[in-house]
Amino acid sequence: STMFLVGLSGGIASGKSTVVAVLRELGCAVIDADVIARQVVQPHSKAHQQILQHFGTEILLENGEINREALGNIIFSQPEKRRLLNSITHPEIMKEMLKQVLKYFVLGYHYVILDIPLLFETRGLTRFMKYTVLVYCDPPTQLARLMKRNGLGVAEAEARISSQLPLDEKRKWATHVIDNCGDRESTRRQVLRLHARLEDSLHFLWARLALGTAVAGLGGLVFLLIRHFIS
Repeated sequence: STMFLVGLSGGIASGKSTVVAVLRELGCAVIDADVIARQVVQPHSKAHQQILQHFGTEILLENGEINREALGNIIFSQPEKRRLLNSITHPEIMKEMLKQVLKYFVLGYHYVILDIPLLFETRGLTRFMKYTVLVYCDPPTQLARLMKRNGLGVAEAEARISSQLPLDEKRKWATHVIDNCGDRESTRRQVLRLHARLEDSLHFLWARLALGTAVAGLGGLVFLLIRHFIS
């Protein structure tokens, strides 16, 4: 392939937003799945209407938007509701992500970073990534940061962390790990090294020499993603 995809993930309070901020400063193309997830459930959208049908109007704010906290409380304690919500939103999220990948390709980017919080939980998308990057911190640091950030007690913070795949488990699947246990400058240096490696990859050089092949390859990727996630 020519233009390639880089999957970026982490865990709650592991510091992924810090890494994304540095990547954006470097001018990298970053597609944020969380931002898209909010966009596809705006009032009058297809997903918004389907969510109301299954979860009722009590999850709405006064302006008609979905109350993410209220909906989150429902799906956090009811796995079947979480699966239902995912079946509604994931196809719409995938469509928008594909549109943005194509946009960055047309603009001449040689790799695109897909910021996907549950990349390693779902596993389906990892097959389309040339590299996967995990933003890691050790469990005690993760717990302390979450408690401080969200004002949670120990039990509540531990419950939220345990709802995700442990970072040590995700670490086994990642091709690159950014250790965010230290200070911001340490994390920034690691991001800069990663960016340099991606820029210097053979895939980056080949992209400049085979634009026609890239178009065909990306078209195939779009077809496979649509077939896998939307059909």
